[in-house]
Amino acid sequence: MHFRTEHRFRGPPDEVARVLADPAFHLSLRLPDLSLPDLLDQRADGQSTTLVLRYEFTGSLDPLARRLLGSHRLTWVQELAVRTMPAAGTIRYHAEQGPERLRGAATFTLEPAPAGGSVRRLEGTLAVGVPLVGGMAERRIVGGLLRRLDLEAAAVDERLAHR
Repeated sequence: MHFRTEHRFRGPPDEVARVLADPAFHLSLRLPDLSLPDLLDQRADGQSTTLVLRYEFTGSLDPLARRLLGSHRLTWVQELAVRTMPAAGTIRYHAEQGPERLRGAATFTLEPAPAGGSVRRLEGTLAVGVPLVGGMAERRIVGGLLRRLDLEAAAVDERLAHR
């Protein structure tokens, strides 16, 4: 399933990119129905940073999802790569148990906004590889993903306001 979203920030693109590349930001960001992430890996080379994070879904699952998971927890690994110049990045994610069942990717750009600050344009895909129910699951997951991206953007903007 394809999705896209846009967020506005009060800071310039390079400052937004620095917040997004900061592991402390992600490790303290509380999002609904998710555990705080575990930092699995961090790499930086001056102009870019890559964070590998593991999340666990802690909310309620519908009975079908519970049956598909069995006794496994719903966890996934997210790789976030952020460049500061030009400000942009990628996000790749997959289920930790059975990556063929849940996977996706997104790209984003951070550009100066005409009225000041910056705008993030993010576009991606999510695929649930379960016959018959995959499409319904994708719609539900993408809805939650977009809400969490909105909350993440608000937290980035709040961090920029207090710098």
